[in-house]
Amino acid sequence: MLRRLSIRWKITILIFFIVSFSVLLSGMFVIGDFFHTKEEELRQRALLTARTVSELPEIKHYITGTQNERSLINVIVERVRIIHGANYIVVLDMNKVRLSHPVPKMIGRISHGADEGPAFAEHTYTSKARGEIGTVIRAFVPVMNREHQQIGVVIAAYQLPSFIEVLASLKVEIFITTTLSLLFGGMGAWLLASHIKRQMFHLEPHEIAKLLVERTETFNAMHEGVIAIDTDEKITIFNDKAKQMLGIHGDVIGKPIRSVIPDTHLPEILTINQPIYNKELQLGSLTIWSNRIPIKVNGQTVGAVAIFQDRTEVKKLAEELTGVKAFVSALRVQNHEYMNKLHTIAGLIQLGYKEKVLEYVFHMTEEQEELTRFLSKQIHNESISGLLLSKISRGKELGIRVIIDRHSRLNAFPSPLDHHDFVIILGNLIENAFDSFQGIIDREKEIYISIEQNEEILSLSVEDNGCGIDAQHLKHIFDEGFSTKATSGRGIGLHLVRQIVEKGKGQIHVESEKGKGTIFTITFEM
Repeated sequence: MLRRLSIRWKITILIFFIVSFSVLLSGMFVIGDFFHTKEEELRQRALLTARTVSELPEIKHYITGTQNERSLINVIVERVRIIHGANYIVVLDMNKVRLSHPVPKMIGRISHGADEGPAFAEHTYTSKARGEIGTVIRAFVPVMNREHQQIGVVIAAYQLPSFIEVLASLKVEIFITTTLSLLFGGMGAWLLASHIKRQMFHLEPHEIAKLLVERTETFNAMHEGVIAIDTDEKITIFNDKAKQMLGIHGDVIGKPIRSVIPDTHLPEILTINQPIYNKELQLGSLTIWSNRIPIKVNGQTVGAVAIFQDRTEVKKLAEELTGVKAFVSALRVQNHEYMNKLHTIAGLIQLGYKEKVLEYVFHMTEEQEELTRFLSKQIHNESISGLLLSKISRGKELGIRVIIDRHSRLNAFPSPLDHHDFVIILGNLIENAFDSFQGIIDREKEIYISIEQNEEILSLSVEDNGCGIDAQHLKHIFDEGFSTKATSGRGIGLHLVRQIVEKGKGQIHVESEKGKGTIFTITFEM
């Protein structure tokens, strides 16, 4: 029920409850203080009344007088009791016999009060006791004769008002105070709740929390980096993609943008107050393509946001993942290869070697059909088969013999990898093998590819007899950006291979000898 209430009612009820509790607590302290003050007042009045009676000459004379004289004590005491408003005044002789009492039948009887003892030893004091009429404050004063000898005790008692009686006596004050406090407290609570509601655009807290979560997850789901700052240049948005691209770790919300990205260009948007679209910027070693836009609320700039992409990485990844580069290369090689074959056939026909033409065509067809049948039967994925065919054609163009182990077999991919991941792995390893033959002319160039699979393990192997890798470079070949080639933009292929192997929880092993060749072996558990 409480969860369904709006924030306005929740705040109003809460403040109303706090005001009510404060009034109740204050009332308890006030009433408690009233009781304490009233008790002290009655103690003083009781002592004053008891001393007044004890100092009366008639009382001193009659206590030790005859029976008739002693009987006059009650008349005198009752007159004093009425004047002082005491509940009762009792005079005791040294034998604790009551000589006065508001109840006549109690006169002449012995008192057995538990707190009377010290009074018969010349002590003056007060006590609080509960009797038939309620809680009373009693004062005990000894009666002394002219020779300063104690001849009796005077007890004066005043009744403390009960809690109900106090409330009844203060009912007007309590009503006015409580009514005004609750009235003004309720009005203030309602006005405050309404103000807060307007500040929150009339949204409930759970709606705001939902919007915040959805906004955060939306930004994190974006493929572009998103960074936003306020007018104090403090970060308000920094999505996961931006952290990944810029190498930022941890929570940076609320931090100054310049302390996180020293060479940032975002604060200049706050100065010029104009958007800048499709601008290429350099952040450290990263080249980005960004849109930077001021954030305006009711026509006033309250911050700035940057949406950006790593153009180099996007372009390279697009080429790798879509296979555009591989398809273009394969088509070019295939076109070149078939043009050479057509020229050969045309030359043999012109020379009149018809039997040679047929023999040449049958040989080419048989070789191609054998390779196609093998790939269709053993490699159960069109993308991998197409990649291998294109690499074989590419190798022929480069003068490199690409050999596929005829025992190779591929039925399924290990979780969580797919054919895109294996295209990247095989494509990059074979391209690296092609590169290893640069400058080699003293031997036949060969690349040997093997794919083995059973119910437990999938193993890939790419072996070449190229230039090999220096021992000092072996531990760095999988680092992003590392390359032994002078060409810029290299050092990404093997880094992608390692990332995919790690994703598939596989293992990669490299054997290389300078001048003799390299073997890459990758194994995955199925």
